[in-house]
Amino acid sequence: MSTTTVPRVTPSRAPHTTDGHGWPQLIEAVRETGLYPTRTKAEQVTRTVLAALGTHVTGDERVDLARALPGEAARLIAAQIPATHRLTAARFVDEVASRTPGATSATARWDVSSVFGTLPPLIGDDLVNRILAQLPAGYALLFGRADLTPAS
Repeated sequence: MSTTTVPRVTPSRAPHTTDGHGWPQLIEAVRETGLYPTRTKAEQVTRTVLAALGTHVTGDERVDLARALPGEAARLIAAQIPATHRLTAARFVDEVASRTPGATSATARWDVSSVFGTLPPLIGDDLVNRILAQLPAGYALLFGRADLTPAS
């Protein structure tokens, strides 16, 4: 199995929302990470997951996330109406499954992890940490990180 390496981009040097060149690289990174057979499938997964994420990230983190992503991804984030309540990670995955024809919770979890796993090199660890602090426990695992939240 090959390892996908995505170039590290610091938030200050991240593609601006008018830059259309970062979108193809993001899709290719998702395709490689998720082992999707086609670019079209990777793009569909990326659009679905980013749109779902856009409903759950708010405030400065939402603005900074949109600024750090390629233009098309930024538009997907910014176009979403913020949710009135945060979903648990499991419910978030189920929401993605409901937006994807033929998906199961297991395939949606793969899709979410494939997209979220490509974000840290693009947006930086600081922003990932801020986003995770805003979301309920369990999302860290979807970003490929240990979830070190103390048990209640």
